[in-house]
Formats: sequence, structure tokens, C-alpha cells
Amino acid sequence: MIYLIMFITAFASATLLPIGSEAVLLYNIEQNHNMYLLFFFAVIGNTLGGYVNYFIGLRGEEYVVQKALIKEKKIASYKNYFDKYGAVTLLFSWLPIIGDGFTLMAGVLKYNLTKFFIYLFISKFLRYLLVISIYIYYK
Repeated sequence: MIYLIMFITAFASATLLPIGSEAVLLYNIEQNHNMYLLFFFAVIGNTLGGYVNYFIGLRGEEYVVQKALIKEKKIASYKNYFDKYGAVTLLFSWLPIIGDGFTLMAGVLKYNLTKFFIYLFISKFLRYLLVISIYIYYK
């Protein structure tokens, strides 16, 4: 059950919901649960949550243009930028608040799904690896 909770918390924290999963991860490590399984479920949950943002953006582009929230010309400009720097941008998708926007915008801009997965997974993997490493270092 602990690992399911870790998965759900990590999944939710990668969506637009204002939830953090690091505290749950560290608490469960402190309670002597398997650190490797917690890490695995956190990375997988957080990566899949990023996919949700991508698909919301993918399906939400028409709505954004239709409601004139963003002009099509601006989307084309963002797409050129994202095609050029998207990989670097997605490596920061772990950041609170703005990281969710990066994954959402990748969907709006129809960024290559394979590249999206690779960079998103790397970002989430490094996020939790850093959290665990800092915990171990200061323990």
C-alpha cells in the first residue's frame, strides 16, 4: 500500500495539482520502507503524471486558440523555440509550478512524443535521485 501511495502522490504532483511528493518519499524512507521501490514508483508515477499534462496540452490547443488565449502565430513561434530548445526545457520539468507548464506546453506544441518521454524520464529520475542523495548525505 505504501508504494501505491507513493505512485499516486508522485503522479498527482506531476500534474497541475499543487502537491509535493518529496516529503512522502522521505517519510517512507525514514520509516524503513524499501528505498529502491519507493524511488521506482516515484519516478514512474511522476513520469506518467507528466504525460497527462502533455495530453491535456495536446487536446487543449484548439480550446486555447478558439478562446483567443494564445494566437496561432504565437504558438508557431513557441513551437520553433521548443523544437530548438525543448530538450533542455524538459530537463527542468521537475521544477515546482513552472515544470508542469513545460510539459503542458510540449503537448500544445505537439513536441515529438519519443523525445518528450526520454527527457521527461531523465528529469524525473534525476529529481528523485537528487532528493534521495541529499537525504542520505545529511542523515
